[in-house]
Amino acid sequence: MSRNRKPDERIRYAVVGLGHLTQVAVLPAFKTAENSKVVALVSGDPAKRKKIGKKYRIEQTYSYEDYDRALSAVDAVYLVLPNHLHREYAVRAAEAGVHVLCEKPMAITEEDCNAMIDAADANGVKLMVAYRLHFEEGNLEAIRIAESGKLGRLRIFDSAFAQQVVADNVRVTEPVEKGGGPVYDMGVYCINAARYLFQTEPIEVTAFSANDGEKRFQKVDEMTSVVMRFPQERLATFTCSFGAADIGRYTLIGSKGTLTADPAYEYASAMKHQVKIGEKTISKTFRKRDQFAAELIYFSECILKDKEPEPSGWEGLADVRVVRAIYESARTGRAVDLPDFPAKKRPSMRQEIHRPAHAKPRTVKTESPSGEAA
Repeated sequence: MSRNRKPDERIRYAVVGLGHLTQVAVLPAFKTAENSKVVALVSGDPAKRKKIGKKYRIEQTYSYEDYDRALSAVDAVYLVLPNHLHREYAVRAAEAGVHVLCEKPMAITEEDCNAMIDAADANGVKLMVAYRLHFEEGNLEAIRIAESGKLGRLRIFDSAFAQQVVADNVRVTEPVEKGGGPVYDMGVYCINAARYLFQTEPIEVTAFSANDGEKRFQKVDEMTSVVMRFPQERLATFTCSFGAADIGRYTLIGSKGTLTADPAYEYASAMKHQVKIGEKTISKTFRKRDQFAAELIYFSECILKDKEPEPSGWEGLADVRVVRAIYESARTGRAVDLPDFPAKKRPSMRQEIHRPAHAKPRTVKTESPSGEAA
């Protein structure tokens, strides 16, 4: 347990990075995360720090240069930073004895992920990657159905995940080498979904990237399509794009039936399922909820009760190694074999946590990736 805190006390967080996701989803989530409290903000923008600190009555605000001071005042950090900064800020937190909740993708390379895991282990702190869907009822119900055998032998996973990203957004201004591009940002959801629905790890990857020459895609791929081969001759395919109309759905196909989740990856709208087995079709809409409050509650409980988080650093590493193989395949034009990966705990319905959804808050000096001002 962090710093001799009592089990009934709240875990004190510093939220690091005050971009769009932080403002519309992370900070509002603390209201219903009863075992968690945000006590510090870290940002390079003084105006953001002042206005957001005042809005949430947070007196301790720090620049990135003062990150070490922020660490001395908290039990945990929630890192909502550009992808290439995850390793540095996670390792520094761990070395200060502070627990780490890190947005996905976990990092840029396998080496980065392993450094984060090693730092957490060496300093006795918890490390969790923010896979919010691991606590979402609709998503966990899909896993339950996949495991139940109702769909028969699982054969195919297929997904499309796309949005139009504006030219000045960090997702396209940072090159792939720094974690830009649709695979790191959106493809990781598809990879993660295929892995937990098939309950195993891919063994081979083939990928193709496309770019229609638009100026905003000078540093990153516009879109990438992927085929992942899994044990038992199962295939998972997906396409992710920063240059196409909004879509975020997957279909799991077995020998007897299908399950389609649409939307599948959203946090701002309700998840919907359609299960078709033979001539029978059942549709279900799950209640919209605050997925970020759920993951905060879960991570804080892991700290307070000294439990290992399920979406651990190993879960983050499992996805990043696939991302790296995807870009290698797209670059070389060849299939890439993936070595065996250690067996790990999978998400299950036991992790479901429901907290009510909140209204969309007003934001300070930020906009969504699609350019929509909040």
